[in-house]
Amino acid sequence: MSIYRQFCEETFDEKGILRDFQLKYPYNYNFGYDVVDEIARQEPKKRALVWCNTEGRERIFTFGDISSLSTRAANVFRAHGIKKGDRVMVMLKRCYEYWYTAVALHKLGAVLIPVTHMLTADDIVYRIEAADIKGVVCVHDEAILSHVSQAISRTESVTAAWTIEGEAQGFMDLTSQVEAASDTMEREYTLATEPMIMYFTSGTTGYPKGVIHDHTYSLAHILTAKYWQNVEDGGLHLTVAETGWGKASWGKIYGQWLCGCAVMVFDFDNFDPKQLMTIVNRYSVTSFCAPPTIYRYLVKKGIVDMPSLKYVTTAGEALNPEVFRLFKEQTGLTLMEGFGQTESTLILANLVGSTSHPGSMGKPTPLYHVELLKDDGQYAAAGELGEIVIVPPTGGKRQAGIFSEYNGNPELYEYVWRGGIYHTGDTAWRDEEGYYWFNGRIDDVIKTGGFRVGPFEIENVLMEHPAVMECSVVGIPDKLRGQAIKAIIVLAPGFEPSLELQKEIREFCNSRIAEYKWIRTVEFVHEMPKTISGKIRKIEQRGE
Repeated sequence: MSIYRQFCEETFDEKGILRDFQLKYPYNYNFGYDVVDEIARQEPKKRALVWCNTEGRERIFTFGDISSLSTRAANVFRAHGIKKGDRVMVMLKRCYEYWYTAVALHKLGAVLIPVTHMLTADDIVYRIEAADIKGVVCVHDEAILSHVSQAISRTESVTAAWTIEGEAQGFMDLTSQVEAASDTMEREYTLATEPMIMYFTSGTTGYPKGVIHDHTYSLAHILTAKYWQNVEDGGLHLTVAETGWGKASWGKIYGQWLCGCAVMVFDFDNFDPKQLMTIVNRYSVTSFCAPPTIYRYLVKKGIVDMPSLKYVTTAGEALNPEVFRLFKEQTGLTLMEGFGQTESTLILANLVGSTSHPGSMGKPTPLYHVELLKDDGQYAAAGELGEIVIVPPTGGKRQAGIFSEYNGNPELYEYVWRGGIYHTGDTAWRDEEGYYWFNGRIDDVIKTGGFRVGPFEIENVLMEHPAVMECSVVGIPDKLRGQAIKAIIVLAPGFEPSLELQKEIREFCNSRIAEYKWIRTVEFVHEMPKTISGKIRKIEQRGE
């Protein structure tokens, strides 16, 4: 039986769909001891992690392996001064060392700060100073080591730095130290409500914010894995995400291991749809989660022959119905969309057993009471647009899966909790059946000719044109309308930019939408400006 049942109480409706979900845990809950070590005690040979890379290397780890390696790593960190409450930045891409390093830091009560390898030296300096980082663990890559080394030399808080599979100037070799360390340690006293992990948000506007979650964050992802991704005990789940992104916590460790499902990790630098499909088939991956961009590439290139897959999900940005339709047509699998944030776990979703409506984020998960808040402060009725907000059941800011603080910014934390409710900053509308439909970020809403237009509905139509691989719709200054609507497009293979194609795409879209939503300008680009987490930087496209 999966260990997750020890930590929650569930009830279901007459159709077998999850209706209520409540967490239960001891005051000193810790994922490292109470999940990883406990599974290792009960089933030491149970598969936990399957790793391979583009060079043909492969490693398979059991829970017994992860338990031992994480204890050894915890002893290494402790021996070099890392203690409970210290912040440690981890830049390990998709290397398997991330998994035992993360668990080791949890066991110590240190705060894990995963970051992407794409950070520059200036980016790293900002994070070290903002979070008062004491330790760094990074991959053994010349450029990355250079950036990290430069950043450490410009700051004062870092006291220990490691790389993997070899030493480098200023960096200890974590791999050899872990091999030599003891695999026993006394349990560190930690509380479930103490900080466990911090993510820096992608910073679509302004500087990235440090989002801190406590140890119960791992438990809130039971719902993510079991009732959205539909992972199987003994199965193999693949979420396409680098460990520096919050999506890795959603799909590559916590909920999956709690539910007894192994995690598939394909270590690559450059995305190749055909290569990804080959890995899915080679290892018989049973469940799969990826952002809509991945599915766009798969369906546009016709690379969707993955017979081992039983269930597929998507999140990270809104899903275009055209991609949904093409994927279902080519695979027979229904994409189940979900919605959440770095600051939360799964807020809205098409849960297991429910009927998925193409393009809908689904309904509120049992963890949260969700409403749509209108500009006038009233909650929206069906068909009305509003901001997605979470209303605590008993007042206060304590909500399972919702972050506990913004690092060093209590004013911003109070602002997102203004009025006693949590404001997501995302807008949507709800249909008569209770399904939510994404409209856009509040800052992304286009005001044109007195109308408010959500870019996503126009992007949906654009994606139906065969020449459109990726698109973004923004508002640009216009003397007549206030803002005019502009479409920025990355073309699919086989199409070349031309004035004729611009006109064709514009007329294709405008003939299918109301006049006040018409596209006035089309621009072709080779690639979209994106944040380090892969989200399109519309603020840059608007020229702000």
